[in-house]
Amino acid sequence: MTEPRIDTTRLQRLARAYTESAVFYAAIDLDLFTHVSGGARSIADLATAMGTSELNAERLVVVALAMGLIEYAGDGSIVNAADCEKFMVKGSGRYAGPWMTFTRHEVPDWFTLTAKLTDPTPPSELGMYDDLTVERARKYHSATYSIGMGAGRRFCRTVDLVGKKHLLDLGGGSGAYSINAVQVFEGLKATVFDLPPVTVVTQEYLDRNGVADRVDTCGGDFINDPLPTGCDVAVMASNLPIYSAENIAKVVAKTFAALEPGGEMHLIGETLNAEGVGPLDAALWGMAEINFGSGGRSHTVTDCINYFEAAGFVDVGNTDFVPGTLTRTTGRKPTA
Repeated sequence: MTEPRIDTTRLQRLARAYTESAVFYAAIDLDLFTHVSGGARSIADLATAMGTSELNAERLVVVALAMGLIEYAGDGSIVNAADCEKFMVKGSGRYAGPWMTFTRHEVPDWFTLTAKLTDPTPPSELGMYDDLTVERARKYHSATYSIGMGAGRRFCRTVDLVGKKHLLDLGGGSGAYSINAVQVFEGLKATVFDLPPVTVVTQEYLDRNGVADRVDTCGGDFINDPLPTGCDVAVMASNLPIYSAENIAKVVAKTFAALEPGGEMHLIGETLNAEGVGPLDAALWGMAEINFGSGGRSHTVTDCINYFEAAGFVDVGNTDFVPGTLTRTTGRKPTA
């Protein structure tokens, strides 16, 4: 048998992967997907709509085609790929442009990674949340709100909260999970527990969605401050890699203590597989914390199960939440 040829193709792709991000950002800046959806189906039409020359429109289209962001229809016209049509068209209720460019400002930081990896400075506990202001929190959650609402809807489709009385939403940010939960499950109330500057912004989203009578806020640091009691379900979503193993274990244990007997906890986050080998997205979110000087890291599925079992939860399990991106670890507090 002939040995497979080893070449540099994969390594070259990695070395220039930043160019794909740059093209995607430019397509968002120029509203490429919005214009295609609106009827600009040729390079000439797109050049006019985007305010570029036909040459530059052609350059952008050629790369977007190669990346699978747009496609040729049977008649030769340009159409959006299904995911771009669903999430990248301005004016759509599912428009995710702010989320896709959420980490754009961090690009220069990634190119100083070598220096950060050899920096002996001890990490901080809160990292990017040190000295957080209301304005910074508002900017942050304007980017995360749309994707958070989608995740909140998914949570309510996959977790049965019928009969539950009070949800504790740890680090709930915009309140997306709580907003969806109280809208779906009759009689449920919720408390979003987050840093004081964040809860100011949370209140704005609660008012916008008309749920302020069913969702309240509580300002605090869930690592060091007491948690609200009287809740029979808790969720901690999409902030797992921000924290160290010690702090995640501490929060899970505190949540166990705060829950009512029979209460349940759901930890949703970017999680490595049991062997700690991927997925890449979970690994990169852990690495990203180096840019904020935090002690955050990637956590495996096994780690998360261990945090729950050490805290005293029973019926502990883990399941895919968004395959390849997020998993959900869950456990129940015994009734006696």
